[in-house]
Amino acid sequence: MTNVCHKLMSQALLLHCPKFRLTLRSMTSTFETVSQQLRTRPFKPPAGLCNGHIMTIVGSLRPRTFSILNHARPERREFRTEPGTRVVALCHWQPQPRLCPTIIIIHGLEGSAAAKYVLGTSDKGFKSGFNVLRLNVRGCGGTAHLSPRLYHSGLTVDLHSLISELIENDKLPELYLVGFSMGGNQALKFAGELGDDVPRQIRGLSAISPPIDLESCSLSIRRLENRIYESQFLSSLKKTMYEKDRLFPGIYDLGRLKNVRHLWDWDDAFQRYNGFHDARDYYTQASSLRYIPRIRIPTLIIHAHDDPFIPFEPFTDRRIIENPSVFLLESMHGGHVAFFGTRQPDEDRAWAENRAVEFCRALTGLLDHKLGDLEFDIRESSMPKL
Repeated sequence: MTNVCHKLMSQALLLHCPKFRLTLRSMTSTFETVSQQLRTRPFKPPAGLCNGHIMTIVGSLRPRTFSILNHARPERREFRTEPGTRVVALCHWQPQPRLCPTIIIIHGLEGSAAAKYVLGTSDKGFKSGFNVLRLNVRGCGGTAHLSPRLYHSGLTVDLHSLISELIENDKLPELYLVGFSMGGNQALKFAGELGDDVPRQIRGLSAISPPIDLESCSLSIRRLENRIYESQFLSSLKKTMYEKDRLFPGIYDLGRLKNVRHLWDWDDAFQRYNGFHDARDYYTQASSLRYIPRIRIPTLIIHAHDDPFIPFEPFTDRRIIENPSVFLLESMHGGHVAFFGTRQPDEDRAWAENRAVEFCRALTGLLDHKLGDLEFDIRESSMPKL
């Protein structure tokens, strides 16, 4: 029997093993070991890229190539999540998917599964032996026709449905989430909603530059120095609304667009369609910060002090500091999502992508180690026949 097959059988046996509870308690100290390992590779920006705005722009525009695009075309898979709603994931499967861990990557506001940071993380995850699912958030990436509903930064119902299908139908043994910006907020909120009821298959998550406090982000991005970012988001969001109106006429009042000057205005006008009273109600309910105390899986948050429009102050909140399942990897520099680092001999310059995949690899290795420690106990235990 291969080592991987032995590992998966051992997982099933451990569900009935009383000593597994003790092992789970010891995970906290091992998680701290993983956290210390990540601290040994701090982010180092190239000379001249210590400004958050320059870093963000360079990180977004720099040319990149992705070997994952040279493999066989990914499976385009639709997941039904709510009545009348489907979302699409582009799935890169290893030869034996059920014997491999899986990374699900969630993009940011008005992004798609084709975003550079998504493809870069996919490259690293696939080369490390993971199945990789590049998720298009509801309506994004050319999928506006698959739902009349809008997405938002706190939308998690699609994640709940997608994850359940991967567990129940695909029988995937290990799932890891990696979310960027808005996708990071969604992933953190999703994990907090699960709380103590998190399925054992969900092993960890990484969130890069997540807007965990949406109100402070909305106030920050409207500052004059951030107008370039806000204008781009608003331009894209308005195009999205015109496309929605073409596909599903009469649902949305596009007359509201004439009063939109800032993202706060946008949220005030259109988050009502997502069930919120106004922008402030949306920010309160959709921000992941209030859900972080309930997260029970190993969680990595990566954020830079010089992010232009996601303030660092919320990341000092005691609800993050006091949760032993959450590790904040902070950096003075890195901008928003970019983290374009100095050249390294063993990895490319996308520092945050490398740390996110390293975190997932470490957690997978952690499980292997723990199962190895328990092999004798498993053989000697009284087990039901499978």
